[in-house]
Amino acid sequence: MADYKSAGVDVAAGERAVELMKAAVQSAQRLETVGAFGGFAGLFDASALKNYRKPLLVTGTDGVGTKIQIARELNKHDSIGIDLVAMVVDDIVTTGAEPLFITDYIATGKVNPELISQIVSGIAAGAKKANVSLLGGETAEHPGVMADDDYDLACAGTGVVEADDVLGEKKVKVGDVVLALRSSGLHSNGYSLVRKIIAERNLNLKTIVPDFGKTLGEELLTPTEIYCTHLLKVIKLEPNAIHAISHITGGGISANLARVIPESMHIDLDKSSWQPQEVFRYLAAKNKTELIEFEHTFNLGIGMLLVVSADKVSEIKQGLTKAGQDAWLIGEVVNRTDQESDAKPKGGNGGSVRLINKFN
Repeated sequence: MADYKSAGVDVAAGERAVELMKAAVQSAQRLETVGAFGGFAGLFDASALKNYRKPLLVTGTDGVGTKIQIARELNKHDSIGIDLVAMVVDDIVTTGAEPLFITDYIATGKVNPELISQIVSGIAAGAKKANVSLLGGETAEHPGVMADDDYDLACAGTGVVEADDVLGEKKVKVGDVVLALRSSGLHSNGYSLVRKIIAERNLNLKTIVPDFGKTLGEELLTPTEIYCTHLLKVIKLEPNAIHAISHITGGGISANLARVIPESMHIDLDKSSWQPQEVFRYLAAKNKTELIEFEHTFNLGIGMLLVVSADKVSEIKQGLTKAGQDAWLIGEVVNRTDQESDAKPKGGNGGSVRLINKFN
């Protein structure tokens, strides 16, 4: 007689995973979380929204792509959850919204309780850094569909913003300037290309790279920076100073910035204003190409771009520095002409953006 375990689903392992992750999940809660761990659904006290005139809920969903494969090869799973949270909360904050809570989804071929616990510990760490509640989640065992040691991650998040305070292209004006916030490295995009370079050049993830001062694998698993808490502090201190925010993810710098400015406007971004981290130069050298070939794939050292009032640059930079995040001036918003050779906005309409000059 067949039973669920013989079909590949180990209920006991799932229960063990829940027990191991319990403390981490319970540590990643805001005061608004209602109810105990383990319910069918998560509850969040929305009474604080009564202070909003017209609150808009903002939602985002994302994953971490094939960065997971690097974690699998190194058998290191305690930071990939930070990447997962960062990808969601920093999309939400681009609207000016405060992220409130997240839920996660883990699909795996065979539940390994210790591995699942490591993943969730990273998700909880990211949630605490982003000041969101980890309100719930699902671990799904997919025998016969995924390899036993394979897994994939997804996360959904919800935030809130005052309707009048939504950031985006409607607030952007000619004369605004662009500030850049540095990335921690590759973040969570472009890993299919990274893995192809590793395979073609027969690179070893455990090899120490002098330029990094660590192994290649350690560098590639550097967690994605979480910016939302820093940005929300500045938005609160300098209301109306930040007009738009672009999260530099898949597609590179120019295509993502173009999404948040009007079609009638253009921005030139000065590459001489920053130096990409060594990991990008290392990958370019191994791929026998130039950094310019990576401009539509990687963030090249920039995690966020802020379009801000020119007369508020000093205050915004000061606020970011106090919050622990440095910024630098990288470009200016001008009227668009037919002369620019520009990037198309990722996923829709928008303005034009061009990278100019050379990296130092």
